[in-house]
Amino acid sequence: MTTALASPLLGRPGAVSGEGVDAPVAAHYGDPMREQRLLVERLAAVDLSHRPVLTITGADRISWLHSLTTQHLSGLGPRTSRESLILSPKGHVEHNLHLVDDGSTTWVTTEPGAGGALLAWLDSMRFMLRVEVTDVSAQYAVLGEPHAAESVEGEPLAWRDPWPDLVGDTTAYGPETDHPGALRQWRELIVPRADFVAAVGDRPLAGMWAAEALRVAAWRPRLGFETDHRTIVHEVDWLRTAVHLHKGCYRGQETVARVHNLGRPPRRLTFLHLDGTGHVLPARGSEITHEGRAVGFVTSVARHYEDGPIGLALLKRNLPTDIELTVDGMQAAQEVVVRP
Repeated sequence: MTTALASPLLGRPGAVSGEGVDAPVAAHYGDPMREQRLLVERLAAVDLSHRPVLTITGADRISWLHSLTTQHLSGLGPRTSRESLILSPKGHVEHNLHLVDDGSTTWVTTEPGAGGALLAWLDSMRFMLRVEVTDVSAQYAVLGEPHAAESVEGEPLAWRDPWPDLVGDTTAYGPETDHPGALRQWRELIVPRADFVAAVGDRPLAGMWAAEALRVAAWRPRLGFETDHRTIVHEVDWLRTAVHLHKGCYRGQETVARVHNLGRPPRRLTFLHLDGTGHVLPARGSEITHEGRAVGFVTSVARHYEDGPIGLALLKRNLPTDIELTVDGMQAAQEVVVRP
């Protein structure tokens, strides 16, 4: 199991440690709302040094990953980013991979706490192929920054989030109108831990509260937050960036194809506008009700610098989109992410 190292940036003035899987880095540096604005203005950086970093080397690495994951990776060029998933045999999401190749090594980062399980599973699937998987989290760290471009020669290798590329795009399950992902153009630099503080430079820092607020506002799913043991890709709109519908067979592909072609997912991700008159946000996992009946649960919550209290939730698929919901006594209005 990979243990996240405490970040040197927790020693910065005003730094307050995060909670849960984000405990090894700062939740904020004293002013979360200002930190959000600095991110939107592309001035700040976010400490993501608790994300595990794996390397995959060997001549068969790209074709091997192509065969194992949901994404089309054949012909992947150097410094080209992809988001991909590993599914269970029944199509449930198990791992989320932020993946970029430098021409000789494929670099993968994943969610805090998931690195050990991902390494073990990948290692078990090598068989006789020319691949080697290594956990390099002790030597390399991740730094997030609002930036729309892939990294170029002379810059640290970076994974660029594909989500903003598809603002306004319509998939079989996605929104019919533009969503606000354009505010969250994002990439994650992979830098030696010895150079991590230098990579931040004199930029202001934003904590995870700020980064998470913008993620929620962009309707962006996060493994372990918007997912549980039975999540399928269609429920959280991951068809948008992490699944290639026309590639060959991979584990769980039958479920992806069947739900896409013949049915609808049992649940759907929705964006919530929460009543802002109170001072306490509902907890993750809080039950959502309509007229006293349970219809879903909260997956993420945040305070946005413009929109106030917001959240993401998983609801029953056929629930009408125009009804008001209640969570912890608080009124909540829906905004469609995955269409019913």
